[in-house]
Amino acid sequence: MSASEPVARTGLAASPSAAGPLPMATSDWATLVLLSMIWGGSFFFGKVAIAEIPPLTMVLGRVGIGTAALFVIARLSGVRVPLNRRLVAEFALMAVIANIIPFGLIAWSQQHIPSGLSSILNAATPIFTVLVVQIFSREEKLTAGKLFGVVLGFAGVAVMMGPALLGQLGGHHLPAQLAAIGATISYGFAAVYGRRFRHMPPLGVALLQLAASAILLAPVALLLDRPWELPVPSLHVIGALTGLGVLSTGIAYILYFRILARNGATNISLVTFLVPVSAILLGALILGEEMEPREFAGFAIIALGLAAIDGRPARWLARMMR
Repeated sequence: MSASEPVARTGLAASPSAAGPLPMATSDWATLVLLSMIWGGSFFFGKVAIAEIPPLTMVLGRVGIGTAALFVIARLSGVRVPLNRRLVAEFALMAVIANIIPFGLIAWSQQHIPSGLSSILNAATPIFTVLVVQIFSREEKLTAGKLFGVVLGFAGVAVMMGPALLGQLGGHHLPAQLAAIGATISYGFAAVYGRRFRHMPPLGVALLQLAASAILLAPVALLLDRPWELPVPSLHVIGALTGLGVLSTGIAYILYFRILARNGATNISLVTFLVPVSAILLGALILGEEMEPREFAGFAIIALGLAAIDGRPARWLARMMR
């Protein structure tokens, strides 16, 4: 990325409103669903990779591979972002709260709790994001419909996952569960802070954030994990780490910053409700896994929650009843 060339126009760039977040359009919901499908694979990739790679090294590999993939895409797309000292500092802070802290906490927690439980805890992200938005931002007002929708969405994820996983909450794995929750809180702060980059191309923002993450994390991971002394990972672990870096990190963050720029922090956090939905549907469609009644019930509750947050179904019914 050049420090002197202007931002190039690209189809990946968003057109955010300077006045504040835009309502979710059909294309925005489609992007959110696509992001949920890509991020749904991150729990699988991470669970496979963490079996042979220490947490810090895995996170470094994830952001490093993501950076390399986006650098190639940026060069091919002609995207340039001018840098100055202020932007460097801002991207460094964004890297810490959006990648280093949450990725590290999730990677460590996945050593001790199943990926299904991890996805339930991750679904608390919109709740913490709403709280952070109300305290630290004036862009997004909390409405009764939005709060009700967030609670419904989280309840839908809990119903969909079932009592077996919920019964594992607490106990001797409580520190790992608290680490997963800590990651969701960090994601909430990152969503609010990341709005400051809304006038830049999402591809450029994603690349610079991941590059900053790799630069900051490298000395820590090298010092603590000493990865050159570790056994060479298996091919399937290398494949999982590659998928985690390219798809679930690089490409995912382009979509993430596009939605964040256009639609705001609360709306981008809704993806965590859809991630387990995507994972279950993909399992049923591709692997032929049988869906249970509680999963259909969870889908319905999540759909009601998203409708309440969107607000348009309620406004349509109000007009019909006049």
